[in-house]
Amino acid sequence: MSGHSHAKTIKRTKEASDQKRGQIFSKMARVISIAVKEGGPNPETNTKLKVAIEQAKGFNLPKENIERAIKQATGGAEGANLEEVLFEAYGPGGIAIIVEGITDNKNRTLGEIKQIFTQNGGKLVGEGSVRWMFQRKGCIVIDLKLQIEDFKNKEKLELMAIEAGALDIYWHDETLDVYTNTEELDKVKKNLEEKGIKIDSVSLDWVPKEEIALNEKIKEACQKLFEALDENEAVQEIYSNLKI
Repeated sequence: MSGHSHAKTIKRTKEASDQKRGQIFSKMARVISIAVKEGGPNPETNTKLKVAIEQAKGFNLPKENIERAIKQATGGAEGANLEEVLFEAYGPGGIAIIVEGITDNKNRTLGEIKQIFTQNGGKLVGEGSVRWMFQRKGCIVIDLKLQIEDFKNKEKLELMAIEAGALDIYWHDETLDVYTNTEELDKVKKNLEEKGIKIDSVSLDWVPKEEIALNEKIKEACQKLFEALDENEAVQEIYSNLKI
């Protein structure tokens, strides 16, 4: 599980089925289309597209798929009817949840997401009801196992991340999340790469200001909800204040 974005659990399933990989590729193509639609096809001048391409590479999306998504979006056919949506909700145990998505039919997606929450012990709430519990930050994920021997020491890696400009760091198992200001995400990433650190993924995340600890039974119910949401084709990312 990567940080607080529960949808990223699929990245850890390298042996994902063809159907699951197809779903991931389709979702990433939507992210790229929206980014191109908003800021143009050049990742050097379009930060959102640059982040989207980094994410796509993290999911092993083939280069030709990325280029095709950009080309189609530039042509205006792909992504013409797509729009971003954000849902706020409470889940099992009272956890706060933010769901980011991209859809070509907002009303249909709203109905589907509402039903998923109802079936899994949660409920949608009004805009702003839980968003105040989160902060928007850049997130750089570093997998300790992928580093050269010199960088496999946790304390050394933490120090290097702080020197690179990290606002905060968060360990879970052998993976380090490096948080930055949104506008400094690319700068910190470059600083880390110049030090020789291998980056696993880059994203803009909703990070909870405080986390809620729950018992295993309720955590399992939360995970079931996250998985049900992730199966929806419109859902891109799922964030919560559940303590992992």
